[in-house]
Amino acid sequence: MFKKVLIANRGEIALRVIRACHELGVDTVAVYSTVDELSLHVRFATEAVCIGPPESSRSYLQIPSIIAAAEVTNADAIHPGYGFLAENAEFAAICADHNVTFIGPSADIINLMGDKNQARRTMIAAGVPVTPGSQDVVTTVKDAQKIAEELGYPVMVKASAGGGGKGMRRVDQAADLPKLFAQARNEAEGAFGNGALYLEKYVSKPRHIEVQIMGNPDGTAVAMGERECSIQRRNQKLIEESPSPIVDDAMRKQLSDAAVKAAEKVSYVGAGTVEFLVDADKNFYFMEMNTRIQVEHPVTEMVYGVDLVKAQIRAHAGLHVKKWVKNAKLRGHAIECRINAEDPEHDFRPAPGMITSFHVPGGTGVRVDTAAYAGYQVQPYYDSMIAKLIVKGADRNEAINRMQRALEEFIIEGIPTTIPFQQQVLADPAFRSGEFTTAFLETFEYKPAEE
Repeated sequence: MFKKVLIANRGEIALRVIRACHELGVDTVAVYSTVDELSLHVRFATEAVCIGPPESSRSYLQIPSIIAAAEVTNADAIHPGYGFLAENAEFAAICADHNVTFIGPSADIINLMGDKNQARRTMIAAGVPVTPGSQDVVTTVKDAQKIAEELGYPVMVKASAGGGGKGMRRVDQAADLPKLFAQARNEAEGAFGNGALYLEKYVSKPRHIEVQIMGNPDGTAVAMGERECSIQRRNQKLIEESPSPIVDDAMRKQLSDAAVKAAEKVSYVGAGTVEFLVDADKNFYFMEMNTRIQVEHPVTEMVYGVDLVKAQIRAHAGLHVKKWVKNAKLRGHAIECRINAEDPEHDFRPAPGMITSFHVPGGTGVRVDTAAYAGYQVQPYYDSMIAKLIVKGADRNEAINRMQRALEEFIIEGIPTTIPFQQQVLADPAFRSGEFTTAFLETFEYKPAEE
């Protein structure tokens, strides 16, 4: 086991990793920007090192500063959390060059799975279903038009190096392809420094379902069920749950088997997620693999009784997952709401500022992952998520009711949050029925509370 882990992140995920490390008897190092000096991850780490000014490009994304912090504190491992450098192959390679264990996959695997086109080809070789599409990157509009005609419209133009909805366009008819192809390429070049594109058949009314995997040092892997992630806005998830309302035991085994094939094909080590699109007939297609711990990992922890971050750290220390991970069984239903400092009355614009009052809900089956507190200053420099509220119930109906109760108890004053919006989603008949797709929020009408 490691002696000291540096967490190259901030906020609730940094605090989450610190807790897991301390339960394993491992010392921790927090890194922080100047505006995060009073943050909880700084307070609860064994040591803390300031790595730069507020802008993430000058602090949390500064690889030399993070490596230097690891060296001066004698950290023997670095946990990147999610976001920032978590899927940065260069960072993983530099850690290896400095004999510091990167608690994530190797640079080669990050590059392989980060290139969506290469990932597709790898999954085809592994026998994992993929959405019908181009066999390689598409370099010209003429080639794109030929492939689109073969697939049939609508099609999706996607950035090979992309993620988070960047460099992605839906094309409904041939006349729109040249313009949208150019837009996707320009956006991909700006976001990723790589304008390579590929085409896929558009899956109508899909669900977004992902499978949690944990890879052993010997290349074997285990799957721990699925998460339903279809409630999303502009490709950003707002509510996640496990299990999915549409997945039965037979389908769960199929999804899990496919995810394990994907992980074992690349000898994946540690925590990862294999994401699928599921069509109206419950056919599922590989979408991408996230080579990190996910924001929504707590819903899996709640229903499988597994500490995924501990298991991840153990795997990268060269230890196999324990029997209680390998043999974990699904029990109950969990839901997570991402509480963001955003104003749903004004198109979800970010709402940084001072939290003047902060009261978290409690009671049976309620968990809150947060680094916020009364007097905490939500910064404009980083992601707007300030808390994750997770609940567990005996079944989906109880979990929804418990989440509604917990959201009522969650008091955050001083800034607007997404809580009122999520309360209305949970009360919507379509959500409660489980009959929804990734398009759910496109037609959902939010009604601001009357003064």
